[in-house]
Amino acid sequence: VQLQASGGGLVQTGGSLRLSCAASGLTASSYDMAWFRQGPGKEREFVGACSVSGTCNYYADAVKGRFTLSRDKAKNTVYLQMNSLKPEDTAVYSCAAAPRRSVFVTANEMSRTERYNYWGQGTQVTVSS
Repeated sequence: VQLQASGGGLVQTGGSLRLSCAASGLTASSYDMAWFRQGPGKEREFVGACSVSGTCNYYADAVKGRFTLSRDKAKNTVYLQMNSLKPEDTAVYSCAAAPRRSVFVTANEMSRTERYNYWGQGTQVTVSS
């Protein structure tokens, strides 16, 4: 399994970026996909996730209303559209995949780092003030 993240860069406050995570070696219908981020001097934190069904409505409070996830199952790709970016969004953004082993997963479970078996290499997002 490989996860390839791309799309990071330098943007001014209020700007937008779109990240992509292309997955290979896994079946889209069997994996939940998520984005996490780790800012300088901070712990890794959950950003958002899409379920195996393609529903992408799991978001961290810090990004709700500004970030939007989408999933193209045919392309095995998950996108993270980031709008109204703030300096505190500066981080390395990584995508991750978790095999779905139960019919129902809570929102809290979806945000847990330990669920995710596979991780991409990360892409740097820097928001200047």
